[in-house]
Amino acid sequence: MIDPCDLREGQCYECCPRTATDIDALYQGIFGISFEEAHLGIGIVRDIFLARSADPEILRKGQDGGVVTTLLWTAMSEGIIDGAVETKMSEDKSPQGFLARNRGELLQCAGNSYQPGAALEALNRIPSDSKEKVAVVGLPCQVAAVSKMKADPSRNRVDIHNVKLVVGLFCGWAFSPGVFHQYLKGNFDLSQVEKFDIPHHPAHSFDVYTAKGKESIELDEVRGLINPACGYCIDMTSQFADISVGSGRAKFMGWNTVIVRTENGANLIEIAKRKGIIETQPIQEESVTNLKRAALNKMKRAIASITERTGSSEDLDYLVIKTMLRDKLHDK
Repeated sequence: MIDPCDLREGQCYECCPRTATDIDALYQGIFGISFEEAHLGIGIVRDIFLARSADPEILRKGQDGGVVTTLLWTAMSEGIIDGAVETKMSEDKSPQGFLARNRGELLQCAGNSYQPGAALEALNRIPSDSKEKVAVVGLPCQVAAVSKMKADPSRNRVDIHNVKLVVGLFCGWAFSPGVFHQYLKGNFDLSQVEKFDIPHHPAHSFDVYTAKGKESIELDEVRGLINPACGYCIDMTSQFADISVGSGRAKFMGWNTVIVRTENGANLIEIAKRKGIIETQPIQEESVTNLKRAALNKMKRAIASITERTGSSEDLDYLVIKTMLRDKLHDK
């Protein structure tokens, strides 16, 4: 524990993505427009395309196209950031918050654990008087938390103005860390695991890679270990990030889908292109349509789950959204 605090007065409660969250206020603060003006499902889109790293080492270590690590290394080498708050897997393959300050440490954070790690703990451990410029990489819930921190800088332990870049990850759901980790320990020698993957349709498995090869588990076997809180999340594509990154899906394995949302994000992409450190190609309209549909469906499922939990379509628990938009979500 860093500091004793009262539950309803502490920063953790204020910035938690599952306490009262005024979506429209966050949109106005970050983008200068209302939530209703953005695309319902995937949010603000300045540009959307497919990309992959042109750096062989990063591409080899990355989950799909290695774009996140490539952009962080670009930002670091250009002096835009001094470090990146990420999630790093420990030796027993449990994810922990970590502040990467060089290329080697960025590479240590590459890949996906499919479990949420306490990434923002690493942000909060930065001394309050630090001038270190950082990026934050997180899941939609973690990106929302950073957005809430930005909305009230005076309450933050760290100087939130030092966060110069937010990279959000696509996420449909994640496994409950403790329960899922125990499952992995009981079924695999985690010291030998090199990578985890959940391939896209038509595959239906959770894949574990070791030096000996790949072992696959039917996805239905582990679905019961999904974090229940994910059922109440309306955001699949990290709508409050500067840049959001996901997989290229089955047709474009080895590529990432990239959504650029802010001027900061657009500038970084241009630098990476100019340096020849990423390759890009247009994304098919069919893929964009499918992404929008999937994101909207997640939003609708979350609204339905929250309504079932509260017992009233007028009460969306932690979500603060306008009545007109709430009605639109119920109608779709």
